[in-house]
Amino acid sequence: MRGFAIAASLAVVMSAAPVFAQTPPQPPASTSPAQATQPKPAQPAPAPAAPAAAAQPPAPFPLGAKVAFINPQRIFQESAEGKAAVTRVNAVIQRKQTEGAEKQKQLAANQQKLQTSGAVMNEAARGQLEKEIEKQQVEAQRFQQDAQAEINELQQEVQNEFIKKVSPIIEQVAKEKGLQLVFDANNAGLAWWDAGLDLSADVIKKLDSTKPAATPKP
Repeated sequence: MRGFAIAASLAVVMSAAPVFAQTPPQPPASTSPAQATQPKPAQPAPAPAAPAAAAQPPAPFPLGAKVAFINPQRIFQESAEGKAAVTRVNAVIQRKQTEGAEKQKQLAANQQKLQTSGAVMNEAARGQLEKEIEKQQVEAQRFQQDAQAEINELQQEVQNEFIKKVSPIIEQVAKEKGLQLVFDANNAGLAWWDAGLDLSADVIKKLDSTKPAATPKP
């Protein structure tokens, strides 16, 4: 099975990851003394959790079957390699969001300074502050664009790495079962199938047993 055959399915998973966006700092909500001292009403005790449904045993692979399918999104989301890839991307997103929030905080502080003290500043000081604000706005916009581009590039990188690792395993599982064809369930347009033909669990198990997932980069 060629790696590019499952690229579209994994792209859907990666596009579901959080997109970088700068969020301006929000002022804390004010609380009146009466609200601070007023006791909260008692909350009803939570209802007892319903008993978990018993796990269903996997459906057996149909004897003599020559065709099967995989679910690339499931393999990515449930395998150790896929989870490590998502963690790696999310760590970069979180770092960029923190950096962006700090830049927005500094910009907001100067904007507030101009609003409250601009009228009493001399012309030179006010002009310097306005230039600094304009510079910070341009830098913040550029930072956001660069951060999003870096995240998109990283998402593509981890997707390609995952496809490179999982493709030979899919081929190995298919050969072990004597198959002639393996479909991508997300792109094949299947209307009905025998659950036993799903090789996703076998691929996840073999993928996780190859070697530990790489430690996510900070």
